[in-house]
Amino acid sequence: MANQKVKEGLPRTKEGLPHQAFAIVGDPEAPDTWKLPHHTKAIWRALKDKIGHYRTTDWDRLPLAVAALSPGGYRGKRVEASPEQILEAARHLARHYSENNKEIPDTLRALI
Repeated sequence: MANQKVKEGLPRTKEGLPHQAFAIVGDPEAPDTWKLPHHTKAIWRALKDKIGHYRTTDWDRLPLAVAALSPGGYRGKRVEASPEQILEAARHLARHYSENNKEIPDTLRALI
């Protein structure tokens, strides 16, 4: 996928989502480095300032992203990332809970 051709003027995507929809982005130009998607495709509207980004949170995927950050991982596998990336992603995901007036999961509290 790293050699994926991108039409000029169109943003790179992964699963139809821009890099802003992922909690870990190694390189915005390399979709293979994007991990932990947690937004719906409505993120495109948020990027155009049509709606607030907090309204695009994918509540089905967010708990999976949280689990992947935990030491036990999602289905027993933790996301491959540096400690700094894990901390940054945990803080980012915790903000989504706070912005939506939801309780931050203990898993994230332990990481941040």
